[in-house]
Amino acid sequence: MPKNHHPRRGSMAYSPRKRARRETPRFRSWPEGGSQAKVQGFAGYKAGMTHVFMEDKRAKSTTRGQEIRVPVTVLETPPMVVVGVRAYVDSPYGLKTLSEVWAKKLDPHLKKRLPIPAKPKQSWKRIEKESIDDLRLIAHTQPFLVSGIPKKVPEIMELRIGGGTMEDRMVLAKELIGKEITAEGIVTPGTVVDVAAVTRGKGWQGVVKRWGVKLLVHKNSKHRRMIGTLGPWRTWVMSSVPQAGQMGYHQRTEYNKVVLKTGENGEEVTPNGGFLHYGNIKNSYMLIKGSVPGPAKRLVRLRDATRYHGKDVEVEISYVSVESKQGR
Repeated sequence: MPKNHHPRRGSMAYSPRKRARRETPRFRSWPEGGSQAKVQGFAGYKAGMTHVFMEDKRAKSTTRGQEIRVPVTVLETPPMVVVGVRAYVDSPYGLKTLSEVWAKKLDPHLKKRLPIPAKPKQSWKRIEKESIDDLRLIAHTQPFLVSGIPKKVPEIMELRIGGGTMEDRMVLAKELIGKEITAEGIVTPGTVVDVAAVTRGKGWQGVVKRWGVKLLVHKNSKHRRMIGTLGPWRTWVMSSVPQAGQMGYHQRTEYNKVVLKTGENGEEVTPNGGFLHYGNIKNSYMLIKGSVPGPAKRLVRLRDATRYHGKDVEVEISYVSVESKQGR
């Protein structure tokens, strides 16, 4: 007798596959941090991809010590502005907001994102008096500095301050509020980070493209690209049955991505003719090994790696390709 085995088509790990609520990704957890207080996250815009030549320093690689060609994603990382500090305390239902402090002077573009109070809160007394459990910065991007992004409304997000003691974090928060922070001050070449972004949207798709099921036989009476059965029940359909629906535009987080290079002059990595669907990089930039979710112009958030406990990776780049990407 043949073995009746039918492998599942498509992973249920990311179900339900519906559109993301917002284009700004969100991190639900943060790593603990080291012995010194530091900002554990940043954000940038995806410009495109290119390749670099670098020495392979992986211990067990068959090409160790040789020069290899590596695909990289280029992010444009203009400075972010810290507009507030938010303190949290633990509760039986998770972290609960205790209080927050806002900078005296706020960016006029921020009015398009949220209502700005006439007199922002400037009281540290309650935060200093209570025993807080977590401290985070309220920061926003500056898309009007990027020529490839056709918008001026900033994205606002929380960036956790981790590491050190709570007193050290409080001192750092007071230093940064109302000021700009740069990517170079948070990540360095060789740092391992987690990357989150919303993927490219593909609209409403059928079961064959969305789940990868097989086509029915050509003698099927109706359609070849339909699902063979809706399950064993006549009155309801199980959630595990592949059906047509939204494909793409989902938030996805990729772990343990290596930052290969950072710099302030975007012309160093801008290809001839500019990046497709993006243009030229005029601010600071960052090269990340491998691919990153989302199309060009998509906001990409970074944080310290939560599943990596090793040391920083050794990076030695000899060449960054700036050949034209037009017509490819």
